[in-house]
Amino acid sequence: MKIYNTLSKQIEEFIPHDGNKVKMYTCGPTVYNYAHIGNLRTYIFEDMLEKGLTYLGYDVTRAMNITDVGHLTSDGDTGEDKMAKGAKREGKTVYEIAEFYTDAFLKDMRSLNIKVPSIIEKASDNIDIYIKMIQKMIDEDYAYISNGNVYFDISKAKDYYQLSGKNPDDLKVGVRDTVEEDKAKRNPADFVLWFTLSKFENQVMKWDSPWGVGYPGWHIECSGINYKVFGEYLDIHCGGVDNIFPHHSNEIAQSEAFVGHKWCNYWCHGAYLNDESGKMSKSKGEFLTVSLLEKKGYSPLDYRYFCLNSHYRNPLVFTYESLDGARNAYKKLKSKVLSLSREGDYQEDKAKQYILQFKDAISSDLNTSLMVTTVYDVLKDEELNDATKYALIEDFDKVLSLDLTKEEKKEVDSDLEAMILSKIEERKEAKKNKDFAKADQIRDELLSQGIKLIDTREGTTYEIQ
Repeated sequence: MKIYNTLSKQIEEFIPHDGNKVKMYTCGPTVYNYAHIGNLRTYIFEDMLEKGLTYLGYDVTRAMNITDVGHLTSDGDTGEDKMAKGAKREGKTVYEIAEFYTDAFLKDMRSLNIKVPSIIEKASDNIDIYIKMIQKMIDEDYAYISNGNVYFDISKAKDYYQLSGKNPDDLKVGVRDTVEEDKAKRNPADFVLWFTLSKFENQVMKWDSPWGVGYPGWHIECSGINYKVFGEYLDIHCGGVDNIFPHHSNEIAQSEAFVGHKWCNYWCHGAYLNDESGKMSKSKGEFLTVSLLEKKGYSPLDYRYFCLNSHYRNPLVFTYESLDGARNAYKKLKSKVLSLSREGDYQEDKAKQYILQFKDAISSDLNTSLMVTTVYDVLKDEELNDATKYALIEDFDKVLSLDLTKEEKKEVDSDLEAMILSKIEERKEAKKNKDFAKADQIRDELLSQGIKLIDTREGTTYEIQ
């Protein structure tokens, strides 16, 4: 496997620390709102990397954090607390917000056929680990207490700017607007490990610590969870390019200060999904979520196919026109695959060349578009019988995860749909009247007919099983 390493700025052969066992970490979401499709492009790339490595024979263990501890909207330790902002917006507690949007995120992952990591850790469950790490950094003079907060001293970090490639002179106060002077810091770029003086009124998420009641900074969360799950060595760390600085730079600094040696050898980052006006975000334009795409008639796998046709390190521009093109191509591809006969002998010798081609696409810095091209090459090969084509594509789809050999669900005729919608309304009225027994009876009645009701924030939908 060869992959681009952000740390070295070049494509390198991937050599895990322990034989073929791979320790892989991917930065998870901050669960204060729905994930937009720009966020989810990164998770699709990480999913492809995990499945690609597995296909090549590596034994991958992947961990991901859930940031359910409110951290500031600015990496300069300014702005609003995202979790508190979400709670205020919806009139819920921060814990209710965290649970709701964690469930929503995992649902999005499943709808996109993204494998849920085998290890998921909530930031709020690991406060003791952060405190242990921070105390050691204070004891060894990597960190210091000032004005009620605990800061990491970046002057003590080796090669702090190596990952980002940034020039420290360009980050000085006065050079750019995003750097604000904090007189409590020894250096302007020092970052907070622990807040003991909250900048917010009625801060809910607080814990006891040796430095007073407070809460962790954002960056220490990933380092703490990594140490808990994987110990002193990590093979590969992934995330979006917006995480490179300062988040991942800070992770390296504090983790290596704690363990006392080089910590992670490979850093991989996915490029932005842009709209026509620039980087996609939650705060501008139409808030593009998976559920919104579904309401507009797209399948989540239309979007996955759209992403796979571009290299993960290349910025990708989203338009509905381009998604339409991807949807049409995906539908034609799947229809062609499902039309293949399953009968016949498997042509092992002829199939080998395509297996090698597919593996080469994975090994060539995760070239997903070449993986998809390999599927088309198989379909066009007149020397391959249908059974071999089907078997190859079924095998490749372990990585692509496009459900290429999965039969479509049966269409719901208008009479059946009218009956289901009528029952949904009847159940809604029953719940409104607090007749929960009747509501449950309607749900169970439909389920016995193979119709599963799904309650969402926007209302009740259904699927035919």
